Amino acid sequence: MGKKRDIRVIALGLIQDENRIFVSEGYDPVKQSIFYRALGGGVDFGETSLEALKREFQEEIQADLTNIRYLGCIENIFTYNGQPGHEIIQLYQCDFADAKFYQLESLVFSESEHHQHTALWIDISRFKVGELKLVPEEFFNYL
Repeated sequence: MGKKRDIRVIALGLIQDENRIFVSEGYDPVKQSIFYRALGGGVDFGETSLEALKREFQEEIQADLTNIRYLGCIENIFTYNGQPGHEIIQLYQCDFADAKFYQLESLVFSESEHHQHTALWIDISRFKVGELKLVPEEFFNYL
């Protein structure tokens, strides 16, 4: 049977500024490929996905969100680092409350002690032409 696999519920924030979006960079060591996705994280038991979204942005980059609007739900079944994964993504469109975030080139944040991530603004066209990889691909339906 192998070990029980869990479906993870996560909340992600799609922050768009004209033709660019704010994403974090990820790396898959098995595929040796870089990918990008919206910021956010896991929904804790007893917490709404909206609360989780706000908390994650606070924890990761100390940012408050405004104009938050629910976009929809994406079911994401994927392989990362050679392991199967399954996420239910509650996707929100939102803006940074503080304008300084729109001036940033990039910022480094820690998800945990050992995981440093870079968040940055990337032109949407670079994903659309396939130069860079945005995950999950269903994201394009919302851009």
